[in-house]
Amino acid sequence: QVHLVETGGGLVQPGGSLRLSCAASGTISSINAMAWYRQELWKERELVASITSGGRVNYTDSVKGRFTISRDNAKNTVYLQMNNLKPEDTAVYYCYADLVRVGWLTSWDYWGQGTQVTVSS
Repeated sequence: QVHLVETGGGLVQPGGSLRLSCAASGTISSINAMAWYRQELWKERELVASITSGGRVNYTDSVKGRFTISRDNAKNTVYLQMNNLKPEDTAVYYCYADLVRVGWLTSWDYWGQGTQVTVSS
């Protein structure tokens, strides 16, 4: 079994900051890409930021300069530091990992349960 558990969501005022964490646990052999997605009500899930095992990062345009993704490979954990938050950042944020389980030959997609981020005054 593999689990991705997100923490760090909550309510914050515009201009504030939050840090999301996502720890992957279970029978993991290796983790390729990790990422954060978000989904607003009635909208499709969108990619916010991604990071490869080698540390290459990618951001959607709307968060560039405000959000920073990072990972700790030793802890199988990915982080999303969110600064200067705006009301339009309000969404459920999901952690994603492309990983190989012990004894398996190919990687699979795994998702966390989601954490709510609300930006409001």
